[in-house]
Amino acid sequence: MDVRLEPAREAKAPAPAVKVWDPFVRIFHWSLVILFTVAFVSGDEWRKLHEPVGYVIAALVALRVVWGVVGSRHARFADFLYSPATVLGFARDMLRFRARRYLGHNPLGGLMVLALLAMIAGISATGYMMTTDAYWGVEWVEDAHKALVYATLALIALHIAGVLFASIEHSENLVRAMITGRKRP
Repeated sequence: MDVRLEPAREAKAPAPAVKVWDPFVRIFHWSLVILFTVAFVSGDEWRKLHEPVGYVIAALVALRVVWGVVGSRHARFADFLYSPATVLGFARDMLRFRARRYLGHNPLGGLMVLALLAMIAGISATGYMMTTDAYWGVEWVEDAHKALVYATLALIALHIAGVLFASIEHSENLVRAMITGRKRP
């Protein structure tokens, strides 16, 4: 009986992970997660906590906008802002599980970053307005503040779904990458 053995295949070592998200982006992201949760839970019931947390959130958003212009490569808006056609094409490919993998934010992720920053800036602005004499008790300001909060919650749900979807599609843990700052090349 002739038994032929195949030559042993050499196991390839995984490529070393590369730095993608710098410490500021990661600290900003997780701080915003925590602070938005605290602000949402404290709401109207605990203003002594709610208002200062809102100011910290506003400051974080302002810093992130600056970092989006002068920060590290993948933190810059220029790295993840795409044309509407590119975003739509990416969404179509994603739904077919054929989306291109991006080292930084993909086109939908980049759009989500902008949407969340805009919504949270709007929440901060209307929240501040409610503390001024000119807008204290003005119903449309309070209504806008609440509407922006709930629209942001919907965006957060979409963001989490997108992260999970992309993690599955590309076989990588994007949550861990946002903690460590590293992804496979």
